[in-house]
Amino acid sequence: MDRPNYITPAGYAALKAEYDALFATERPALVETISWAAGNGDRSENGDYIYGRKRLREIDRRLGFLARRMKAAKVVDPARHPDRSRAWFGATVTIVDEDERERTLTLVGDDEADAARGRIGWNAPLARALRGAAIGDLRRVTLPAGEREYEVTAIAYPAIA
Repeated sequence: MDRPNYITPAGYAALKAEYDALFATERPALVETISWAAGNGDRSENGDYIYGRKRLREIDRRLGFLARRMKAAKVVDPARHPDRSRAWFGATVTIVDEDERERTLTLVGDDEADAARGRIGWNAPLARALRGAAIGDLRRVTLPAGEREYEVTAIAYPAIA
Protein backbone atom coordinates (compact mmCIF):
# COMPACT_ATOMS: atom_id res chain seq x y z
CA MET A 1 0.00 0.00 0.00
CA ASP A 2 1.31 3.43 -0.87
CA ARG A 3 -0.53 5.28 1.91
CA PRO A 4 -1.54 4.38 5.46
CA ASN A 5 -4.96 2.88 6.09
CA TYR A 6 -6.15 5.21 8.85
CA ILE A 7 -9.10 3.89 10.81
CA THR A 8 -10.91 4.77 14.03
CA PRO A 9 -10.98 2.26 16.90
CA ALA A 10 -14.70 1.63 16.20
CA GLY A 11 -13.99 1.06 12.50
CA TYR A 12 -11.24 -1.43 13.31
CA ALA A 13 -13.55 -3.25 15.72
CA ALA A 14 -16.18 -3.50 12.94
CA LEU A 15 -13.64 -4.99 10.50
CA LYS A 16 -12.51 -7.48 13.14
CA ALA A 17 -16.10 -8.42 14.02
CA GLU A 18 -16.89 -9.10 10.34
CA TYR A 19 -13.72 -11.18 9.97
CA ASP A 20 -14.48 -13.19 13.11
CA ALA A 21 -18.10 -13.80 12.08
CA LEU A 22 -17.08 -15.03 8.63
CA PHE A 23 -14.20 -17.16 9.89
CA ALA A 24 -15.77 -18.65 13.01
CA THR A 25 -19.43 -18.98 12.02
CA GLU A 26 -20.34 -18.65 8.36
CA ARG A 27 -17.37 -20.44 6.80
CA PRO A 28 -17.53 -23.60 8.99
CA ALA A 29 -21.29 -23.90 8.43
CA LEU A 30 -20.77 -23.59 4.69
CA VAL A 31 -17.98 -26.19 4.67
CA GLU A 32 -20.33 -28.57 6.47
CA THR A 33 -23.05 -27.96 3.86
CA ILE A 34 -20.59 -28.51 0.99
CA SER A 35 -19.36 -31.72 2.58
CA TRP A 36 -22.93 -32.97 2.96
CA ALA A 37 -23.77 -32.00 -0.64
CA ALA A 38 -20.63 -33.69 -1.97
CA GLY A 39 -21.72 -36.92 -0.33
CA ASN A 40 -25.00 -36.88 -2.26
CA GLY A 41 -23.42 -38.09 -5.47
CA ASP A 42 -23.27 -36.28 -8.83
CA ARG A 43 -21.70 -32.90 -8.13
CA SER A 44 -22.23 -31.48 -11.64
CA GLU A 45 -25.98 -31.02 -11.04
CA ASN A 46 -25.90 -30.54 -7.29
CA GLY A 47 -27.03 -26.95 -6.58
CA ASP A 48 -26.04 -27.04 -2.91
CA TYR A 49 -22.52 -28.14 -3.84
CA ILE A 50 -22.07 -25.67 -6.73
CA TYR A 51 -23.52 -22.70 -4.85
CA GLY A 52 -21.63 -23.67 -1.69
CA ARG A 53 -18.27 -23.76 -3.49
CA LYS A 54 -19.00 -20.40 -5.13
CA ARG A 55 -19.99 -18.83 -1.80
CA LEU A 56 -16.93 -20.35 -0.11
CA ARG A 57 -14.66 -18.65 -2.67
CA GLU A 58 -16.45 -15.34 -2.00
CA ILE A 59 -15.98 -15.72 1.76
CA ASP A 60 -12.30 -16.63 1.35
CA ARG A 61 -11.73 -13.57 -0.86
CA ARG A 62 -13.45 -11.33 1.70
CA LEU A 63 -11.43 -12.87 4.55
CA GLY A 64 -8.22 -12.18 2.62
CA PHE A 65 -9.27 -8.61 1.94
CA LEU A 66 -10.21 -8.00 5.59
CA ALA A 67 -6.95 -9.54 6.81
CA ARG A 68 -4.90 -7.27 4.51
CA ARG A 69 -6.87 -4.17 5.55
CA MET A 70 -6.49 -4.96 9.26
CA LYS A 71 -2.77 -5.63 8.85
CA ALA A 72 -2.25 -2.28 7.08
CA ALA A 73 -4.54 -0.40 9.47
CA LYS A 74 -3.22 2.45 11.55
CA VAL A 75 -5.72 2.94 14.36
CA VAL A 76 -6.09 6.62 15.24
CA ASP A 77 -8.28 7.79 18.11
CA PRO A 78 -9.68 11.18 17.02
CA ALA A 79 -10.58 12.03 20.64
CA ARG A 80 -6.87 12.28 21.43
CA HIS A 81 -5.96 14.65 18.59
CA PRO A 82 -3.91 17.55 20.00
CA ASP A 83 -4.95 20.24 17.47
CA ARG A 84 -8.73 20.55 17.69
CA SER A 85 -8.84 23.89 15.88
CA ARG A 86 -8.32 22.29 12.46
CA ALA A 87 -10.02 19.47 10.54
CA TRP A 88 -7.96 16.29 10.77
CA PHE A 89 -8.78 12.59 10.83
CA GLY A 90 -11.90 11.89 12.89
CA ALA A 91 -13.15 15.48 12.94
CA THR A 92 -16.82 16.28 12.42
CA VAL A 93 -16.88 19.28 10.11
CA THR A 94 -19.84 21.48 9.25
CA ILE A 95 -19.54 23.14 5.85
CA VAL A 96 -21.72 25.54 3.86
CA ASP A 97 -21.66 25.66 0.06
CA GLU A 98 -22.22 28.58 -2.32
CA ASP A 99 -25.99 27.98 -2.22
CA GLU A 100 -26.05 28.23 1.60
CA ARG A 101 -26.70 24.50 1.98
CA GLU A 102 -25.18 23.17 5.18
CA ARG A 103 -23.68 19.68 5.51
CA THR A 104 -22.07 17.97 8.46
CA LEU A 105 -19.41 15.39 7.63
CA THR A 106 -17.12 13.20 9.68
CA LEU A 107 -13.68 12.41 8.22
CA VAL A 108 -13.14 8.68 8.76
CA GLY A 109 -11.07 5.84 7.32
CA ASP A 110 -11.87 4.67 3.81
CA ASP A 111 -13.09 1.31 5.17
CA GLU A 112 -15.72 2.97 7.36
CA ALA A 113 -17.02 5.58 4.91
CA ASP A 114 -20.80 5.81 4.62
CA ALA A 115 -22.04 8.85 2.69
CA ALA A 116 -25.65 8.30 3.76
CA ARG A 117 -24.58 8.79 7.40
CA GLY A 118 -22.29 11.74 6.61
CA ARG A 119 -19.08 9.74 7.04
CA ILE A 120 -16.62 10.37 4.20
CA GLY A 121 -13.40 8.49 3.57
CA TRP A 122 -10.14 10.21 4.44
CA ASN A 123 -8.94 9.97 0.82
CA ALA A 124 -12.17 11.22 -0.81
CA PRO A 125 -11.78 14.48 -2.77
CA LEU A 126 -13.89 16.50 -0.32
CA ALA A 127 -12.02 15.09 2.70
CA ARG A 128 -8.66 15.90 1.08
CA ALA A 129 -9.85 19.46 0.49
CA LEU A 130 -10.96 19.81 4.12
CA ARG A 131 -7.73 18.47 5.67
CA GLY A 132 -6.14 21.09 7.87
CA ALA A 133 -8.98 23.60 7.42
CA ALA A 134 -9.90 25.93 10.28
CA ILE A 135 -13.24 27.57 10.99
CA GLY A 136 -13.84 30.31 8.42
CA ASP A 137 -11.58 28.76 5.75
CA LEU A 138 -12.86 28.50 2.18
CA ARG A 139 -12.03 25.30 0.32
CA ARG A 140 -12.56 24.62 -3.37
CA VAL A 141 -13.02 21.02 -4.48
CA THR A 142 -13.65 19.37 -7.82
CA LEU A 143 -16.44 16.83 -7.51
CA PRO A 144 -18.13 14.72 -10.20
CA ALA A 145 -20.93 17.32 -10.32
CA GLY A 146 -18.41 20.12 -10.90
CA GLU A 147 -16.29 22.49 -8.89
CA ARG A 148 -17.74 23.70 -5.58
CA GLU A 149 -16.54 26.03 -2.85
CA TYR A 150 -17.24 25.32 0.81
CA GLU A 151 -16.79 27.37 3.95
CA VAL A 152 -15.94 25.57 7.17
CA THR A 153 -18.34 26.78 9.89
CA ALA A 154 -17.68 24.30 12.72
CA ILE A 155 -15.20 21.61 13.74
CA ALA A 156 -15.77 19.09 16.52
CA TYR A 157 -13.96 16.03 17.84
CA PRO A 158 -15.30 13.22 20.02
CA ALA A 159 -14.83 13.63 23.76
CA ILE A 160 -12.02 11.71 25.43
CA ALA A 161 -13.48 8.56 26.96
